[in-house]
Amino acid sequence: MATPKNKHNFETRTIHAGSYPDPSTGARSTPIYQTTAYTFDSTDHAASLFNLQNFGFIYSRLGNPTVSVLEERMANLESGRAAVACSTGHAAQLLAIHPLMLPGDRILASKNLYGGSITQFSQSFNRFGWKVDFVDATNINNIKKMIKPSHKCIFIESLSNPNGIILDIEKIAKIANLNQIPLIVDNTMASPFLIRPFEWGADIITHSLTKFAGGHGNSMGGIVIESGNFDWFKSGKFPALTKPTKSYHGLIFAETFGDFGYSMKLRADTLRDLGSTLSPTNAFHFITGLETLHLRMEKHCKNALQVAKFLDKHKKVSWVSYAGLTKNKFNKLAKKYMPNGVGPVFTFGIKGGMKAGKKLINNLEIFSHVANVGDTRSLILHPASTT
Repeated sequence: MATPKNKHNFETRTIHAGSYPDPSTGARSTPIYQTTAYTFDSTDHAASLFNLQNFGFIYSRLGNPTVSVLEERMANLESGRAAVACSTGHAAQLLAIHPLMLPGDRILASKNLYGGSITQFSQSFNRFGWKVDFVDATNINNIKKMIKPSHKCIFIESLSNPNGIILDIEKIAKIANLNQIPLIVDNTMASPFLIRPFEWGADIITHSLTKFAGGHGNSMGGIVIESGNFDWFKSGKFPALTKPTKSYHGLIFAETFGDFGYSMKLRADTLRDLGSTLSPTNAFHFITGLETLHLRMEKHCKNALQVAKFLDKHKKVSWVSYAGLTKNKFNKLAKKYMPNGVGPVFTFGIKGGMKAGKKLINNLEIFSHVANVGDTRSLILHPASTT
């Protein structure tokens, strides 16, 4: 679960991080451990696992050997301390935020989020009694003006879905640190190949593994990764991590587990009760997908830039939003944060309005018309006529 410091290049770690030959059979590819439960050596051994005195597997809702390989690999690729995988990207966002909040607490979130995240934050989170304030985070002063003592975290996307806005993560991280709250960054669209938010001061990273991490459009999953650098005691704002936990006989997660106390809280408490578990088969698909992450993302970015440049000069296209274009207002931030490429997704508008947009969608041959990103296939969506 806890990840050692990196000693190999990124490309090597996409294949080897967290993966070892199976101790029983010698199998080199990670096996799919399709089991719900695990035998105990004795009653004392069982008690030590349930009381979090020793590490091991109890029940696959809490952890699974195949899933553990994925967690170690993603934590390693993001240069994080530990990770907890779950069933979807939305589940990862709920999992990440839940231990931080009490009814009446607030989240400060970028307004440039995936539409489904905005719905989750503004509607479902509201039913938990959590309030969400959306801010134009492209202007740092807006964040400074809006932040309040009741905010328990700042939530942004490293590369916004789908319009490709890039935020100044380093400056936002400094504001979060000054206010003693964690910065959570959804790194789905960029992946750790293009940007590693922990290197710029972020505290927690989420992913929809469904997208570029898996890369083949065949499995659903999410993950939460912690840096291990946030001081949960300093502000007194996070009692779920710094006060005794009744279900574990008074154990204090941040005290007992130190720099991976947050991840242990997610696994042993939040995931236990919310139940958004990742299946071992899907974990296997993601492990396999990650082995080609660097190859896919490099090619995706080259292709996206070529198509964006083509469309930018096309007489029937009115605008193209892609930070890889030198005239784009986020190009400077792209060079700072994403020197290996500016991502595989962009938006554009064609002349002729709704009718022209529908005509384009209905006459494409290679592109698939689907509500997804991150596949090996080229995808397109016309939100105005579809969603």
